Amino acid sequence: MLGGVHPGRGTRNALLDLGAARYLEVLAPDPAQPPPPEDAPVGPPEPVARLATWAAKSPIIATQAEMALHRGVDIGPARPMSRERPDGVLLRWRLTTGRRPGDGLVPFLIDWGDAPHPSEDAPGGCRIVALRAEHPEPARIAALLDALELGLDVTEAGLPALIATIETPRGTVELR
Repeated sequence: MLGGVHPGRGTRNALLDLGAARYLEVLAPDPAQPPPPEDAPVGPPEPVARLATWAAKSPIIATQAEMALHRGVDIGPARPMSRERPDGVLLRWRLTTGRRPGDGLVPFLIDWGDAPHPSEDAPGGCRIVALRAEHPEPARIAALLDALELGLDVTEAGLPALIATIETPRGTVELR
């Protein structure tokens, strides 16, 4: 489902409900806006589509970001964001914007507050069964995640990759 545009962020999105208040967001440049700013959660568009990063829900987003900074991991401050859905409903949330340490394997934090969660009206029928990562330095990535008190299975591999395993009506798929 087309989610809408992110005013001033240079992107638009499409959403898919993955069950249990989780969703997949596909971001793309919005040709009606200037390019995304440097502090956009996924950075400028890349020539190859890939699973770029992930978000971790945090009801204490400012506290968690500050705690991570005290532990040496700067994910940036929590900033307000918004977008209008195609049905005219304005969604407001907060997310951390800034550096994305760990090659996209360290998430940004998001707090939907009392706004409708994107999974509530996104197309369903799929379910995420696993999220894992690969990196040349898995211990370094694990330490970054520990600073946010988040867990993610990270194994050693030649290139960084975020991997989601999703059950679909047509079978299980793996997104990288």
